[in-house]
Amino acid sequence: MVRWEPGATDRLRVAALDLYLQQGYEQTTVGEIAKSVGLTERTFFRHFADKREVLFDAEGHLEQAFVDAVAAAPPEAAPLEVIQAALTTTAQFFGAERRSWSQKRYQVISANLPLKERELLKMASLANALAAALQRRGVPELVAALAAQTGIAVFTVAFEQWIADGETRSLVEVERELLGELKVLAAALR
Repeated sequence: MVRWEPGATDRLRVAALDLYLQQGYEQTTVGEIAKSVGLTERTFFRHFADKREVLFDAEGHLEQAFVDAVAAAPPEAAPLEVIQAALTTTAQFFGAERRSWSQKRYQVISANLPLKERELLKMASLANALAAALQRRGVPELVAALAAQTGIAVFTVAFEQWIADGETRSLVEVERELLGELKVLAAALR
């Protein structure tokens, strides 16, 4: 076994996604993933808690980046301006080089109900973290919750558009367009 070879986490992540696409998430074992890159199951578990985490392990970093971006926003910024700044900052994680991975990941998650549920729970956790970060800035609880949920809605819709076949814009560009649409929708309430 080639345990010393660098980049084990990334190699496991790529191999797992390829196997999930080829034979299905449920049909893929941790042993198959590890073996496909010359590692043992034990090594796999040093990098990931279970085979689901291959798809979700980066979400903690994304959540922290959102929270940090909220904290770094100018003190005078309105809640939705703070969310917009956080969306712009975190969109940098999703460069063109990550589009293919994100498309494949989305395909695997969409085909598996427990993974869809996990994704929804991760997004709910992200919304709660955003709301808490806004509250630490002095935003009232209900306003913080509304702004956070709005931000997650924009992120989710923008992300799905960004990974759509034929889409060439960056995630930031898609988010900007959607935020513009949101302003139009909100203006209609007056």
